[in-house]
Amino acid sequence: MSSKKTRDRLQVGIYKIITPFVRFLIRIGLTPNAVTTIGLILNIGVAIIFIKGAEIGNRGDLSYVGWAGALVLFAGLFDMLDGQVARLGNMSSTFGALYDSVLDRYSELFTFLGICYYLVAHHYFLSSLFAFVALIGSMMVSYTRARAESLGVECKGGLMQRPERVVLIGVSAIACGIVSSVIGGSYKLYIEHIPFHVFETISVFTFPISIMAVLTNITAIRRLRDAKIALQKK
Repeated sequence: MSSKKTRDRLQVGIYKIITPFVRFLIRIGLTPNAVTTIGLILNIGVAIIFIKGAEIGNRGDLSYVGWAGALVLFAGLFDMLDGQVARLGNMSSTFGALYDSVLDRYSELFTFLGICYYLVAHHYFLSSLFAFVALIGSMMVSYTRARAESLGVECKGGLMQRPERVVLIGVSAIACGIVSSVIGGSYKLYIEHIPFHVFETISVFTFPISIMAVLTNITAIRRLRDAKIALQKK
């Protein structure tokens, strides 16, 4: 089974689960744009948690990372809800689709702002660099698709689309918070004859971010290549 079919099947399953909540939101009068706005506000909250962890937390206190991860996943739920509210409530609009896309970018930027701020403040400079590269890749994945589709070419392939990015950041951040409560936030693993540590607690969060930095940019380049082939056939 292809990754696209697996992703589509998983998405359908999630939609079935959240449909009752979507209908509740429609009943209380929330519009798709209101749901999208709530998602943005929650992602600003993610940035605030990371920044607070940078300002008042110490390097070994990774609880802020865990709580930020939980809010990332909760905010990501609203990224799915707005589209469902629009469809089930017959409130779809062209501007709504544009509004959703723009606020998704703002949400992601705020999230990475918090992540980079936290990592720089606690002197994880290399990890902060990877986080910034992951931000570049994330923006280019979305931009390449939008620009290609404006030229009449469908461009949706590749890994690390927005749902995958949200899940990766959220789950790895939560896992980091949990692991730190077990082994401590300042744990470091050394191997004999290697002059530096090969693992520390924050790696539970930063290693997946580094993977994202690579995969998002590969996805953007792949989409660019696919768009070129499709345009040459037109």
